[in-house]
Parts: sequence; C-alpha cells; structure tokens
Amino acid sequence: MPVRPRGTAAALAATASIALFATACTGSANNAATDDPKAATTITFWHGWAAPAEVKAIEDNVARFEKAHPNIKVKLVGGINDDKLGQALRAGGSNGPDVVASFTTANVGKFCASGSLADLKPFIEKDKLDLDKIFPKVLQSYTQFEGKRCSLPLLSDAYGLYYNKDQFKAAGLDPEAPPKTWSQFTEVAKKLTRAKGDSYERLGFMPTYLGYETVLSHYMSQWKHGGYFDADGKSTVGKDPAFAEAITYQKSLVDALGGFEKLDRYRAAFGDEWGAQHPFQTGQVAMQLDGEWRLNFIKNAKVGFEVGVAPLPVADDDIAEYGKGYLSGTIMGIAPQSRKQNAAWELVKYMTTDTGAVVNFANGIGNVPSTLDALKSPDLKFDARFKTFLDIARHPASTTSDGAVNGSAYQETLQKFAGQYEKGQVTDLKQGLADTAAQIDRDIAAAK
Repeated sequence: MPVRPRGTAAALAATASIALFATACTGSANNAATDDPKAATTITFWHGWAAPAEVKAIEDNVARFEKAHPNIKVKLVGGINDDKLGQALRAGGSNGPDVVASFTTANVGKFCASGSLADLKPFIEKDKLDLDKIFPKVLQSYTQFEGKRCSLPLLSDAYGLYYNKDQFKAAGLDPEAPPKTWSQFTEVAKKLTRAKGDSYERLGFMPTYLGYETVLSHYMSQWKHGGYFDADGKSTVGKDPAFAEAITYQKSLVDALGGFEKLDRYRAAFGDEWGAQHPFQTGQVAMQLDGEWRLNFIKNAKVGFEVGVAPLPVADDDIAEYGKGYLSGTIMGIAPQSRKQNAAWELVKYMTTDTGAVVNFANGIGNVPSTLDALKSPDLKFDARFKTFLDIARHPASTTSDGAVNGSAYQETLQKFAGQYEKGQVTDLKQGLADTAAQIDRDIAAAK
C-alpha cells in the first residue's frame, strides 16, 4: 500500500517538515548546469512511491527513459517523504538526489521561494517548451510560485465522490442519480445512515475534517470563491463569504449525522486509508470523498458491491458548475546542488512532457494524466468510471489551493480553526475567520 497521504492531507501532515526547506537555498540552474547531458552518467531520483504496483510503474517508466537515453542511468530511491527530502536538499553533497518528486503541491511556494528546487526556466527556454500547449492551467499554477517555476507536474489527482450503489438501492435511492447539490447530499447521507445503539451500523458519509480526504480545501473547491489571497497577497478567508458558507455547511452536515463526538468515535474504528480495510471498501460508509486512485484500491480489495463515481456536489446556487473538483498531484524538480542538472533535466522533461511516458505511467499508477495530449490519448487504459475524473481534471472551474511563501502553513491555520468550529469549541464564525485571516497574514509576513 502507499505510505503517503495525498493532496491537502499531505500538506497538513508535512507541515512540521516544511521548515527544513527554509535554508535550502544553495545553487540554481544558472550556475550549476554545466554537465554534458550526452555524456555517460548516473543520476539519482528520489520519489515517494512505495506500493509494489506503483514502484513497478515508476521502474518501468524509468526503464523506457534509459532506453531512449542510453548514456544516462537512473538510480531510484523510493519511499521518500518531504521530511527526508528536505533534509537531503538542505544538506547537499554527493549522496543527495539529482531529481526529486513530491506529493505535496502545497509546498511548491516554499520550494520555489527558498531555492529548495532549481529554477527550471533556463531549461524550458533552452528546449523552447510552450507550457500552455503542454499542461492544463491549474497544473501550471500549482507548480510555480510568484513567477518562479521550480517544478513541473507529473500526473495529477482529481477528487470526486465514490458511492455504494448497492446501499443506494437498499435505501430506496436511485443509484444512477447521485446528489448534485450539498442540500441533496445531506438528505442522501441521512437516508444511507443506519444507527446501531449509540454508534452506527453504517454511516452515509464521514464529514469531519479528520475523515481522511474530507479536509477543508477539498470542500472549498465546490464553492465559488476568489482564491485564498487577494491581489495584495492578503488572506481572503475573513472577507470572501464562500469560506463561511462552506464551513457552515460542513458543520451542519456533522450535526445532521450525529454530531462530532459520535462521528469521531465511529471514525476510530476505521481501517487504514491505504489498506484493504478502508471504511468505504468495507461498507462502513456509503459515500466517500476521494481521488481517482481509489479505483485501483477498490479493484485490489475485491469489494463485494457495485461502486459508482461522480463529481462532488456543489453549492445549491452554483449548479451550473457541477462537474468541477479539487485538483492536485505529484510535482517533479531538480536538486539545486546537483552537478548533473542537464542530465537531470532530461529525465524531468521526459517524464513530465513526453506523451507516451505520461500515458504509460498514468496507466500503471492509476492517476490522471498531466498533459493535454495525454488526457485525450486513445492509449489510456482505464475502466469507464475513470472518465469522471478525466472530466473533473478538464473542467474549467476545477481549482487547487494557492501557493504561499510558507507552503501549506496557511492551510493548517485555516484547518485548525475549522476543526475547532466543527467541534463547537468556537461559535463566532465571523470573528474566528477574521482572526484566522490575520494570523495567516502575520505568518506570511514573518516568512518573507
């Protein structure tokens, strides 16, 4: 099973390690890229994949690269999280990586601002790559920060709704008509819930922010908002009404399904998010917010019910944008202290921009392709349900979290407040959001 969290969940889990990148500003593509990419060499690639099937997929992709570039050998080091990655980039030295991959898109602002990853602009300009013709806009957005591009997207993730069609039928619901608005979603979740004493026989949906992928940023993608920061770089969470609306709705869903304490006791019995005992796969919850990769886990777990997939619901007054979702993914970059940056660039360029490489890797790992050409490739080999995630990835209203100079710290601050609100520890939402915005602004100012 994978050892890594995804998306914003990964950002919050990695917050303690982000500080490691603050002093990693050593070198850049401008003064280190002097190696001959045609010379025989070996480069080291650190990545986070650890599940056997996913490790094989990355090994197969690298093997294809080595066949196309016989002078470059790649040493793979897997299971690397951002904590280990941060230590290596800060320490430098010959034992460090040349190429790195991270699942934490929220840290790109930190990577770019601190120089933890090399500036890719000279390489992109040298090879005359037109990124607008290669990558969707959202993916371009989360792989750069304030005009500095220190990474490129390597596959992407789209978040949607999984639901148990058998449980829909048993509850008298149409399994071909999943809820499209949040008000509909509340009613469906209540109908799917079965009480058992002071707990549940089955829960329609686990809405708390501790429920795996049900973090605030994933909810926020389904409300129309103007981003987390305004044109002056100030937090908008205290001013944009969408944040209050989303948090209010989530709290109402928590209350409608039994309250935080009751839900959290039930959550404590859930199996590992990345194992066969995931609560959706065991039937403990009937609906689940999750990414496209869950299809592979469902297949491997051999679940005994029919699974449906759909976009997440949207706000009731935003039905025209139904079909959108939250996007994130893996990012790939070059260690600034590497003395083999031109050779490293060849691997980065191949894995992120070569259509065949992207399609083959997407097929092998079960993620959404990250280039425009790969998204429409006839060589994609997914079951029919995967199309939902491809459509979410292409939807013009799909969003991601904004970058920040201190990485995902602002998300943790907002998530902490939202968690207090869902528990009833804080009751003044307006004042709480204003205080949260002020704290976010202070933290960013201190990081500059």
